[in-house]
Amino acid sequence: MATVNLDSSVAPVSSTSDRGKNGVVLGTPLVVNPLEIHSNAPKNVSIPQEWSPRYRLVLGKALATSGAHLAIVDINIEESKSQAAHLEGLFKELNPNETNPIKITAHFADVSDTVSVNAAVEEIIAAHGRIDNLISGAAIIDNISAVYYPIERAKKIWAVNVDGSYLFSVAVAKHLMERNSQGSILLIGSMSGSVVNVPQVQTPYNVSKAAVRHMAAYLAVEWAPFGIRVNCLSLGYIITDLTQKIIDARPDLNERWTSLTPQGRLGTPENLTGAMTFLLSDASLYVTGADLRVDGGYTVV
Repeated sequence: MATVNLDSSVAPVSSTSDRGKNGVVLGTPLVVNPLEIHSNAPKNVSIPQEWSPRYRLVLGKALATSGAHLAIVDINIEESKSQAAHLEGLFKELNPNETNPIKITAHFADVSDTVSVNAAVEEIIAAHGRIDNLISGAAIIDNISAVYYPIERAKKIWAVNVDGSYLFSVAVAKHLMERNSQGSILLIGSMSGSVVNVPQVQTPYNVSKAAVRHMAAYLAVEWAPFGIRVNCLSLGYIITDLTQKIIDARPDLNERWTSLTPQGRLGTPENLTGAMTFLLSDASLYVTGADLRVDGGYTVV
């Protein structure tokens, strides 16, 4: 089951499929659901995030078409329901003769609130029976100079971006340990956790993504004895509806970001599905604590 969780503002400026496995997908502003690999498809996946709707649809499609059951979690429950219905319809369209269709459910959660997160996880388990994997990527971003940044706004960013991933990871890990079951947790990070972005200013966001990257490394070591893998997927500049509007209004930003990216272009949500599929599937059973950057080479120059 795969889960994706989204809050409000988001960031980009910031085999054969194994049926019977579940995936949980959370989120509206964030969108995460990929899993299409010729190995074992992901099992139950939980994903708390805050991406653009396009992210979730693209990644959710990859997970759904691989046969994963999904749980979509968002602070906007109507958005979750809409995307769940869309993905279920897509699966039926692609598999008209399937007698055992995938199950996709929608759930509410405020990723920054412990009670809300735990309630969502319990609700997902009740609906699907178990959670095997988690994708957590809730995130908010602002481009404001640090000297003018309202501290309460910075705390909100850290609560969603850092606490959100931590709370969902802990809740799912507890569930896996109680079942004595292995699982995979994928935290959605950003190249901003490793470099200083230019020309925009976004200190609280970069700090939060650096925390997420190290969180993945630390939890990977702590939970390895339980068979739980934890990895980080750090994204570069990805084109979404939001980023497209930004670069349409500020062509100079597009030129700057593109010139700093060795591949000479911005990425797309479709460019993320392979990496996510790999880290959630059995193809990466010996991979944990890794930070996989999908950034067109931005961070190596």
